[in-house]
Amino acid sequence: MSAIVFAHHSMTPAERLRDAGWVAFVGLVLGIPLIGLTTVDVGGRLAVDTRFGLLAVFVAAAFSGRLALRWALDRLRTRKLARDRTSTATAADRARGAQRAVNLLGWIALGAAVALPIFYSDNRYVVDTATTVLIYVMLGWGLNVVVGLAGLLDLGYVAFYAVGAYAYALLSTQFGWSFWEALPVAGAIAAGFGILLGYPILRLRGDYLAIVTLGFGEIIRVILVNWTELSGGPNGIGSIPRPSFFGLEFARRAPEGEQTFAGFFGLEFSAMHRIIFLYYLILVLALLTHVFVSRLRKLPVGRAWEALREDEIACKAMGMNTTHIKLSAFAIGAMLGGFAGVFFAARQGFISPESFTFTESAIILAIVVLGGMGSQMGVVLAATLLVLIPEFGRNFAEYRMLLFGMAMVLIMVWKPGGLLAHREPTLRLKPLDTAARGREGAR
Repeated sequence: MSAIVFAHHSMTPAERLRDAGWVAFVGLVLGIPLIGLTTVDVGGRLAVDTRFGLLAVFVAAAFSGRLALRWALDRLRTRKLARDRTSTATAADRARGAQRAVNLLGWIALGAAVALPIFYSDNRYVVDTATTVLIYVMLGWGLNVVVGLAGLLDLGYVAFYAVGAYAYALLSTQFGWSFWEALPVAGAIAAGFGILLGYPILRLRGDYLAIVTLGFGEIIRVILVNWTELSGGPNGIGSIPRPSFFGLEFARRAPEGEQTFAGFFGLEFSAMHRIIFLYYLILVLALLTHVFVSRLRKLPVGRAWEALREDEIACKAMGMNTTHIKLSAFAIGAMLGGFAGVFFAARQGFISPESFTFTESAIILAIVVLGGMGSQMGVVLAATLLVLIPEFGRNFAEYRMLLFGMAMVLIMVWKPGGLLAHREPTLRLKPLDTAARGREGAR
């Protein structure tokens, strides 16, 4: 109850002083062994020296800092409450305004994504980094179907990513299939594995579901490591063909009777042609994924996913087949992850089990959670942040993961519902008076 009161009411000056005093007391207790006491070398032996002056400065800083922080928070809370009281906009108006802002942000992001290779046509690092962002965006949208829409916690999503990548690698190297031929087949194989995972765990939910999906992801990785005849084991699979532009290879010289991309368009050969083509390819795949998922959300299957997320028992009471709903979510999410895996294998030209560890699943799940569960644009923002933050930390190599973790903590403290927690509802109910007038008119 005290926490609730604290969340809704500002502290009095006496309460602020008492709170700052407790913080200073804790700082004193912790600071005595860490700051107040130190060891010095006296004639070849260690002696304990005191630094109570420095300790007093530390305690005073803790007291004044806590007091200033609490005062600032109370001021912000008071201003926010005042704004809420004076605001005349309805919840629907605010929701529509937020949705318009998200839509505008999406169009700006799309324009920037399309124009990026034009301004950085000679900078491979920037285009490669943007390609990586789009891969994680596509993976995030795929997992968003399972976690954000259907509410099924999946910690082994990287397994479907790996299945798609290895399916393309085997189809291309062993059977000579092209990228475009293998893409739908690899997606179907990944969807089959999604159903294979989903069927045994239909009765599980929450933590138990997370543990089983985590185990499934590790099973796939261990199989890839040990089934050497199929996957190449730890050595992986190399010489994976890269996609071509309608049969035009991005090479300096073409085989006899064929043309290269540069030769066909009368351009001077450049390795950037292939890099930019791969960027636009994953951009198109990501946009198709977005359109596909957005359309599904408006169909009955999408509404069934959201209903399952909100209350599974109510779904069963209404006669909905929760088995089919869960399997469809796992299958479609796995298929989208498989498509991303196909592109990853084609881009890299080499894959191994080391590329599909639990860390990848954790990053993809973090993208969905930090972006806002079920938010398409939130996934884009979170993927951009989680990919770029480690890149900006290259100058601080030893603190790179520390910066990464701190950024995640700050985001969740600042926006616990995600960067874009607002989602436009799939269905809107009419107000009672409107519905009543409609019935009166019908009579």
